Amino acid sequence: MMAEKKLIGIDLGGTTAKFGILTLDGEVQDKWAIQTNVLDNGKHIVPAIIESINHRLDLYNLAKEDFLGIGMGSPGSVDTKENTVTGAYNLNWVTTQEVGKQITEGTGLNFAIDNDANVAALGERWKGAGENDPNVIFMTLGTGVGGGIVAAGQLLNGVAGAAGEIGHVTVDPEGFDCNCGKRGCLETVASATGVVRVARLLAEEWEGESAIKDGIDSGEEVTSKDIFIAAENGDSFAALVVDRVSYYLGLAAGNLGNTLNPSAIIIGGGVSAAGEYLRKQVEHYFKRFTFPQVNQSTKIKIAVLGNDAGIIGAASLALKFQ
Repeated sequence: MMAEKKLIGIDLGGTTAKFGILTLDGEVQDKWAIQTNVLDNGKHIVPAIIESINHRLDLYNLAKEDFLGIGMGSPGSVDTKENTVTGAYNLNWVTTQEVGKQITEGTGLNFAIDNDANVAALGERWKGAGENDPNVIFMTLGTGVGGGIVAAGQLLNGVAGAAGEIGHVTVDPEGFDCNCGKRGCLETVASATGVVRVARLLAEEWEGESAIKDGIDSGEEVTSKDIFIAAENGDSFAALVVDRVSYYLGLAAGNLGNTLNPSAIIIGGGVSAAGEYLRKQVEHYFKRFTFPQVNQSTKIKIAVLGNDAGIIGAASLALKFQ
């Protein structure tokens, strides 16, 4: 009887690359991480990944035959057919990188890749808050805002790989300029830096006692986490900021819900650490912006896998090699 094959999942980020060895049903058996070296246009990143995988397999006396393949999530625009990545600026990958070709040559294993937010969506859908339902939307609130849409069991990529770019849904046509070149994107008001930007704007008009407003006015380093903690502890200015951010998230989620009617819209990423406090407020606005069948059937949830969503979802990409 042959031993059941395993999967390798890689979650590549600007500071670390996280790795996992998983069973075919998504159980993480081992995980490790290496620093991401973005120097020299990021040319050291892929060789370091190959070296780390080969070293790990040697360490455990595992052979190529023990694995179905490798799945990877990467920032940037990912071509899932060619296994290339373009424009991953936090990795210093400006030109197109032949990631798949290099990793397959370097490890001898099958390889599949998708965008990091899509991959986190797959992980959260498979083993997390999505409960393996075929219709799930994932919003990740971190340094940017990303997303992934699973509809009828399929991850939606779109014609240019840009499906699920929830961060660029317009929530305020007169709003802040976005790095993408347009105005009022969700990312400008709901990412970690976006929350602080909303706070700065509201601080101009607001009068009253607030440690957060005082911090902003005196130029201190105020983070989105500080704002959520203060809001929960009764700082009325911070609560106003969270209410405004929740309004934008509820508006975007409402439009997505009305369009796709998933079983759940799952909020993950760093900002989601605010947990139930954030979820309840987003749900409040979501219900305002959805029609009855949607607000009765689509739930707003908080992600449960945390940092492991990426490696679990990435590993699931390799299931196609069965």
